Amino acid sequence: MSIEKLLTEKVIEAVKQCYGADIAEQDIQLQPTRKEFSGDLTVVVFPFTRYSRKSPEETGKELGEYLKRNIPEISDYNVIKGFLNIVVSSAYWLGELNRVAETPRYGYAAEKSGRKYMIEYSSPNTNKPLHLGHIRNNLLGWSVSEIQKANGHEVKMVNLVNDRGIHICKSMLAWQKFAGGATPESTGTKGDHFVGEYYVRFDRAYKEEIRQLMAGGMDEEEAKKQAPILQEAQEMLRKWEAGDEETVSLWRTMNDWVLAGFDETYRLMGVGFDKIYFESETYKQGRDLVLQGLEKGVLYRKDTGSIWADLTGDGLDHKLLLRDDGTSVYMTQDIGTAYQRFREFDMDEMVYVVGNEQNYHFQVLSLICGKLGFGWSDKIRHLSYGMVELPEGKMKSREGTVVDADDLMQEMIRTAKEMSEEAGKLGGYSEEEAQEVHRKVALGALKYFILKVDPKKTMMFNPKESIDFNGNTGPFIQYTYARIRSILRKAAEAGIDLKPGDTSLAISVKEQELIKLIVKLPAVVKEAGETYSPALLANYAYELAKEFNQFYHDFSVLKEENEALRNFRLLLAGQCAEALKNSLGMLGIEMPERM
Repeated sequence: MSIEKLLTEKVIEAVKQCYGADIAEQDIQLQPTRKEFSGDLTVVVFPFTRYSRKSPEETGKELGEYLKRNIPEISDYNVIKGFLNIVVSSAYWLGELNRVAETPRYGYAAEKSGRKYMIEYSSPNTNKPLHLGHIRNNLLGWSVSEIQKANGHEVKMVNLVNDRGIHICKSMLAWQKFAGGATPESTGTKGDHFVGEYYVRFDRAYKEEIRQLMAGGMDEEEAKKQAPILQEAQEMLRKWEAGDEETVSLWRTMNDWVLAGFDETYRLMGVGFDKIYFESETYKQGRDLVLQGLEKGVLYRKDTGSIWADLTGDGLDHKLLLRDDGTSVYMTQDIGTAYQRFREFDMDEMVYVVGNEQNYHFQVLSLICGKLGFGWSDKIRHLSYGMVELPEGKMKSREGTVVDADDLMQEMIRTAKEMSEEAGKLGGYSEEEAQEVHRKVALGALKYFILKVDPKKTMMFNPKESIDFNGNTGPFIQYTYARIRSILRKAAEAGIDLKPGDTSLAISVKEQELIKLIVKLPAVVKEAGETYSPALLANYAYELAKEFNQFYHDFSVLKEENEALRNFRLLLAGQCAEALKNSLGMLGIEMPERM
């Protein structure tokens, strides 16, 4: 039983014994003791004065005496106004360290929860490569999935590839017009980059046509609609939806180029999926469901032929579901995909990891699915995250001003190599071994920098700052881990075993604080799962690494002459390393054994 649980039970017992009052668990306010006071846990006494009819200080002292007498793990207490600060014995914390050392994969739930999650992330368009915004999406989705698994939940990690629609046709049309038969193979270009170039080419040609139409006297809005290249793209979309053989063949070829490129990016990024859905395969299901909703009178058709949902009764507006020409919109395919997924996998939550510009979309998706009579509509959850910005501003895909994901990761690997060579840390490593360390450090820096920020917040990404070996960065934590592993290797060479030790040992407050942080990991994992926030684990790992480095600065480990104390400190260091590895492992960050 945890000390928090034990203390809660005994406070209930103490109030009953001392004052004859029955209180419930929710009546007890228990919190970590503030650093400026002596203690480990603090009980808020004010609610109990109504039963004691005494001052908060007197009530605190009476409860403190009772708890000290009845809980062997409590060594002392003090009362500051209405706050009872409980001091937990060193023996308890040493026992906790031993327990942690004997627990396989500490921080991971030992039993299955029975809950099922499906988590969708990435959701790229097959008209351009992945960029920095996609990196945040993928890293969040992958990490949140791993955290839910660590909490004992069953998780299906899925991707929905947006492989149809006008934006895809824009790349296809531009390739027809401007490529001259070129392919990724003939140009030596990665497939997603190759197709992305034609998306940018389309936008340039489109803007030039608008300019020419406006020069001829047409107003801007009309010019945007009448531009011939846009009308050609719209006609291509109609042909695709009608199953035109030539259009569909080109679409398959270009999608295959892009998907092969995506696979390379995902491998380097270290993310994957249990299943990949394609919008081209789900939008028809959505269209059928919309037509069924029309028949039931849940939806309505305008004179022009388009189909809409009236959400004014829910405080929203009218939402288009099928266009005048019968073609689908994003909402249509999302309805179809959700329907298919809940039939395949009866989950407790369907989590969409999508940027906060789509908040309205997912609010509407849940409402419409409810109106269509689907009982799972309230299981839809939108993990809304903030955008990633650069020091020079926002990114724009159409204008080709994005930070490409592949380029960014390769640049960070080069930077990690330069910094490592300057520090001279990898002497004796083969070229292949050194490259592997550079990769781990670079991607660790990228992942940590992005995931340490609360998902809800817009973030500024600075590559140079992310790869610093000092401060709140991935490389700092990786270096701390590598330092501990070096200590443990030396201990092993000296024939010292890491095993549970004597709980009667006298240890310092700093050592106790380090144990408390290690013990805290499962609670952090639980909270990170409940709040869908990998940032909690990232910042926990930083706090632990920082505390270890202070401890290592102040205390001898291998050179400690007292054998029992030396062995305890080695065990403590080993469990710090394990907690760092497990917490950052849930973020997808690998830990080098040497740096």
